[in-house]
Amino acid sequence: QVQLVESGGGLVQAGGSLRLSCAASGSIFRIDNMGWYRQAPGKQRELVATITRFGTINYADSVKGRFTISRDNAKNTVYLQMNSLKPEDTAIYYCNVWVSTGTSYWGQGTQVTVSS
Repeated sequence: QVQLVESGGGLVQAGGSLRLSCAASGSIFRIDNMGWYRQAPGKQRELVATITRFGTINYADSVKGRFTISRDNAKNTVYLQMNSLKPEDTAIYYCNVWVSTGTSYWGQGTQVTVSS
């Protein structure tokens, strides 16, 4: 079993920054893709950014130029640097990790609230 622990969420004013982290532990042979998703009240969960084991990155159009995803393979950790935050970024952010067995795992979620 793999456990994901998220941290870094909080309350910030529009234009501010936050840095999220997600650390994986447990029965890990190899982590493949890692990513961040978010779910706002009354909306479906949506992709924010993903990064492969070798550094290939994909962003949602809504966050391009503002968010940066990165990973530290030695620490089994993925990060999301969020700059120029907007009220519409308010959501619960979830870490997602795919391991080599073909199984995915979700973090517990961390709340990001951006005030106007």
